[in-house]
Parts: sequence; C-alpha cells; structure tokens
Amino acid sequence: MKAIVFKIASLFMALLVLLSTLSFSVGMHFCGDSLVDFSLFESVDSCTMEAEPVKSSASCEMLDVDCCSDVAFVVEGQQELNLSFDPLTSEQQLLVTSFVYTYLSLFEGPSEDSPHFKDYAPPPLIRDVQILDQIFLI
Repeated sequence: MKAIVFKIASLFMALLVLLSTLSFSVGMHFCGDSLVDFSLFESVDSCTMEAEPVKSSASCEMLDVDCCSDVAFVVEGQQELNLSFDPLTSEQQLLVTSFVYTYLSLFEGPSEDSPHFKDYAPPPLIRDVQILDQIFLI
C-alpha cells in the first residue's frame, strides 16, 4: 500500500513539474463570425488575396471592409528552473562525507569473517552453579 501511494505521489509531482514548465500557443483565424483556421502550436494561416472574404455581418457589407481577425492565446511556462549551486567549503565537504559514510554504514551487516573474541579465553569452570543451586530449564 505504501509503495502504491509513493508511486502515485511521484507521478503527480513529475506531472506538476512538466505542466508548470510547458508553454504553448493557440491561434484562431476568424472570417466574420465563423472559425476558418485553428492551430495549437504554430501560427494560423490568414486570408489570402485570392480568396474572397466571407462577410456575414451587415456592417462589413456596407463598409466593404475585411472582416477577418486573428486571435491568439499564449500560455508561457516557467523558464527559470536553474538552482544556484555554490561550491562547498572544506568544512561543508567534511560534514557531507562524514554524514554519507555514517548513513551508509547503518545498512552494513556484521562480517562473518572476523572472529569477535579471538584473543579472549573463557574462564575455567570451577564448579557448576546450575547444579549446585538446582536451577534447570524445563
């Protein structure tokens, strides 16, 4: 369960970074009241001189004016994602290396190759205390 929540949160944060840096533009070309051209990432094609403009409103017909118009929506994303990184001083480098070394040594298990008490000899058994005190594990 914890792994699934972690994966969902990491995917959400990755999409958040992607969408905050994404920029795009939407361009639309209208002739009168009708949409003639639509473009998502490029500029739209405007009316050419050979094509007759569509005149749907009465004011355009009376004034004999070109009723074509271009509308563009631009959504700009965040561009400044560079973090300033100053070089570390020698004290900070020492702190980072000691932290990393101690943190990584937490996950190492004891090595089986080295005997722990190779120079230690157990004391001689003078008397058996369990039998003298009559203490037995049942």
